[in-house]
Amino acid sequence: MDQDKRTAVALMRYSAIAPLITGTQDEYVSLRAYYRDAAARGIKDQDGQIRYYSPGTIQKWHLAYKNAGFDGLLPTGRSDCGVSRKIDADLEEEIRHLKLTCPRISAAEIYRQLRDKGSIKNGQLSESTVLRFINQMMLRERLTNNQDMRRYERPHINEVWCGDSSVGPYLKTDDGKKHRVYVIALIDDASRFITGVDVFFNDTFVNLMSVMKSAVSKYGKPARFNFDNGSAYKNRQMELLAARIGSTINYCRPYTPTQKAKIERWFRTLKDMWMATLDMRDFHTLDELRGSLLAFVRRYNQSPHSSLKGMSPQDRFFSEPELIRRLPEETINNSFLLEIERRVSVDCVVVIDQVEYEVDYRFAKQRITLRYSPDMNDIYVVEPDGALTPIRLLNKQENASVKREKVRLTGGDIQ
Repeated sequence: MDQDKRTAVALMRYSAIAPLITGTQDEYVSLRAYYRDAAARGIKDQDGQIRYYSPGTIQKWHLAYKNAGFDGLLPTGRSDCGVSRKIDADLEEEIRHLKLTCPRISAAEIYRQLRDKGSIKNGQLSESTVLRFINQMMLRERLTNNQDMRRYERPHINEVWCGDSSVGPYLKTDDGKKHRVYVIALIDDASRFITGVDVFFNDTFVNLMSVMKSAVSKYGKPARFNFDNGSAYKNRQMELLAARIGSTINYCRPYTPTQKAKIERWFRTLKDMWMATLDMRDFHTLDELRGSLLAFVRRYNQSPHSSLKGMSPQDRFFSEPELIRRLPEETINNSFLLEIERRVSVDCVVVIDQVEYEVDYRFAKQRITLRYSPDMNDIYVVEPDGALTPIRLLNKQENASVKREKVRLTGGDIQ
């Protein structure tokens, strides 16, 4: 019997003896006379039905209330509560072993394994009985499968930026085609300040990197980025990027939404207050939609926030200017380059995405590291000392007129 039912029963019992407790009962020759009269009248239960009890039962309720108050009227339940009548000691030990060995195993799987093993015969007991026993065992031994999820907040800005993406509306471009739009955003944990946001037609690492680059350029680097385990976030390029700017990457454990609750809550605000008000017929390009999004983000950053005690995210973020660690522009540009390895052909050519590029002849037949901007406008060879040397597209016609340098075989004349 659950607590609500126990309380309802106790209230019904109290209604039978309330005149005795409050001193408002009619004149009776004795208490026994009252018990007899109350038993004859009956008592209305929680369902509105009249129930009849013996005078001795009503007397017992009266004495219980005098001894223990209202709690004395609560049903006590079975004396063997928590002890299964159908599960013997051996079967109980098997269930306990399976549950403690594999804490996340379900009652259905435990029941299946015991049935396949022959420990449970058909018709002996039901799956619900096993489930009930496991729940009672978990409560009795103070065990739980629940994860320890707690709300938290970093004490200072730029300690943690949480990033995520969300599907947006469909945008109909001038060519008449509809494209799904994705919003990628970064939020500072301590201030709820949106440090980076943009809209794209694809949810990719390259697009995420552009949001990160813009945010780091404006508001400095965070000590840590917090992402989920999606392919756009968990890759070697992300780890390299974080290492170059002096940050770390933390990936949320699966099924732990509280680790990125603030960014998910902000996306809900975005959908309720921005997406819900859009008339997508007014937009024909990403730039037009981007302008509307940035206007909304500015209003959000400047609006008072209840969890910040009335401060706006912007005011909270800039209340600690000493923690805004901006990086030199050159460092940012070099850090936000993608990196790959390629083997150089004997004629000094490397291929990236089926496009041929030419490198210095001293790298011929070697495996080299290349860094390049996402738009492929800037591509560099990483020299042994870490310096970046630009390379160019292969131009066969131009190479036809270039004079080749001859190799010196000795310290004397060129052979």
